[in-house]
Amino acid sequence: MNIKHEKMNTGRQKGQPVKARCAVWHLRLYIAGQTLKAVTAINNLKLICEEQLNGKYRIEVIDLLKQPHYAHDDNIYAIPTLRRKSPLPVISIIGDLSDTERVLVGLNLK
Repeated sequence: MNIKHEKMNTGRQKGQPVKARCAVWHLRLYIAGQTLKAVTAINNLKLICEEQLNGKYRIEVIDLLKQPHYAHDDNIYAIPTLRRKSPLPVISIIGDLSDTERVLVGLNLK
């Protein structure tokens, strides 16, 4: 699993966890069809969000087979890729999200 931070200027208040600063998390998961990896990533993401974000999240699943322009527009080079759009900074995680501990650290939830 690969984690990439894209913007580092967050306006972050010291001592306040990311989870508490954002009213609604916007997460975008890029997949290519209903493969085993894609379904696993979707299920893992939903489970993590329910356990960690108490309903304060919005997940967009972008199927690049149906909407290929997103791959170019959002610089997606591997799938599945999870992108945290908000709260800032934008963070990308590549893989099926099965390593929950790494996903939590990558999203700055832990």
